[in-house]
Amino acid sequence: MKACILASGSKGNVTYVETKNHRILIDMGKCKKYIVDALKSISVDPKTIDIILISHLHADHISALENFIHTYPALVCMPQEMFASLDSIQNYDHIKIYDEEIDLDDIKIYALKSSHDAVASRNFIIEEGEASLVQITDTGYIKSKYFNLLKNRDIYFMESNHDVEMLTHGPYPDWLKRRILSDEGHLSNEAAGFYLSKLIGEKTKKVYLMHLSEENNRPNIALDTVKNTLKEYDVSFTDIKCAEQNEISEVMEF
Repeated sequence: MKACILASGSKGNVTYVETKNHRILIDMGKCKKYIVDALKSISVDPKTIDIILISHLHADHISALENFIHTYPALVCMPQEMFASLDSIQNYDHIKIYDEEIDLDDIKIYALKSSHDAVASRNFIIEEGEASLVQITDTGYIKSKYFNLLKNRDIYFMESNHDVEMLTHGPYPDWLKRRILSDEGHLSNEAAGFYLSKLIGEKTKKVYLMHLSEENNRPNIALDTVKNTLKEYDVSFTDIKCAEQNEISEVMEF
């Protein structure tokens, strides 16, 4: 399995995952040109993308979907409620409707219900044999019933959206602060560290922090907070990096 974060943040989110038989994009939150150029920069022909997973219908996760599939008709996977709410692709022929699991020959995808103010929002686990990747973003909390399923995975792409103090004392209006801090908002740095302390295991190789707010967070603050939180819970793990809004991550192979 290979993985690469092509963009992460409030201005757009795209993740690339490659298995033996599939090339997958999680979310399409940048323009088509950016996604195509980013794929080519890691030697991936956009014509070979065959699966698209959508976490939810906010613009920073779907803005390029319609344009991309018009040129590159991949299989778009989403829950029925999400599909019914997306008028722009009602006549698209390549749709796979799922509830919480997708089986596609060599891979299994768990599409876990997240807690966000969007229709049928999901987070993902992708398994290929013994290799597995977790992407959790745009959720106010992680349901404890999923902990056993999420534990001890190879790679975690984990939302670490905001520093609570920066958000609380920052320029956002009160209604937006309440939304972000709510159970249907986003994970703080502290929350990311707490959840990672419950999930990281012996197999875990790398963590990337995702969806950092430009206004209410900084990479060094997110890293320090998450690492310190892990130490508080006696978890020794240091291979943690921050994904950037307009920078492509390393290509991880595991």
